[in-house]
Amino acid sequence: MNRIAESELIINNDGSIFHLHLKPEDIADTIILVGDQDRVEVVSSYFESIEVKKQNREFITHTGIYNEKRISVISTGIGTDNIDIVVNELDALVNIDLHTRLPKKELTRLNLIRIGTSGALQADIPVDTPVISEWAIGFDGLLNYYANRNQVSNLEMEQAFKDFVNWNPQLTDPYFVPSSNELLQKVGFDMRQGITISAPGFYGPQGRVLRLPIQDADINDKISNFDTHGKKITNYEMECSAIYGLSALLGHNAVTVCNIIANRKRGEYSKDYKTSVKALIEKVLKRLTA
Repeated sequence: MNRIAESELIINNDGSIFHLHLKPEDIADTIILVGDQDRVEVVSSYFESIEVKKQNREFITHTGIYNEKRISVISTGIGTDNIDIVVNELDALVNIDLHTRLPKKELTRLNLIRIGTSGALQADIPVDTPVISEWAIGFDGLLNYYANRNQVSNLEMEQAFKDFVNWNPQLTDPYFVPSSNELLQKVGFDMRQGITISAPGFYGPQGRVLRLPIQDADINDKISNFDTHGKKITNYEMECSAIYGLSALLGHNAVTVCNIIANRKRGEYSKDYKTSVKALIEKVLKRLTA
């Protein structure tokens, strides 16, 4: 493979990668991803020691030790566009020699675990409970820019979904990517498992109406009623699909577990979601290091 040009892989003057401002030695092989930058400190407060604290823009990284295991936690900000930056730069840190600008012959597989918040699309999912994403559906279109997209996306599920909801051809094709089964079982063996939609926005793309009407007023009812091989779509969020898709293409393990802070079908919202998010963080840390 040809040397990667300076314009394509940007390295800062201190040797760190462009957006994350991290060097290869700054990260662990197990990385917790959170959207909210304030949640990084919540996660790392459980660490016995912290060796790395770095920040650039919304990207904050803490690396430390929990239960004798080295773990990193990184804030991604909101949206799959940020996930494109984070996952590609994390992969570059471990699988590209930043000096020669050539991919390494021996590749490192990262474990990426997103801990987030989400809105439920099934009436029987209570607020303040976790849902782990067995599958992700990308409404965002990010994976469609990459070659071999069809090799990691379930095309049968994709077509069945498009037919069921009468998918608008003006929208980008959705993609269906599974989680890492290893991480799914390790983290969420006793949790509600489901299919998670990652939307490219919070309002219209998730069927919310304020002053602007949406293209399909019945879209959320259609989504809630969709069933594939006995599995239903359980929740909306905004990052999972890109994490799963890019991880699958790059050879990393990925799973997302979200605390349900709203039930869209029942019109309910958590009164104290931060407490249940903290409990979820502690549970995930314990299971990752058991």
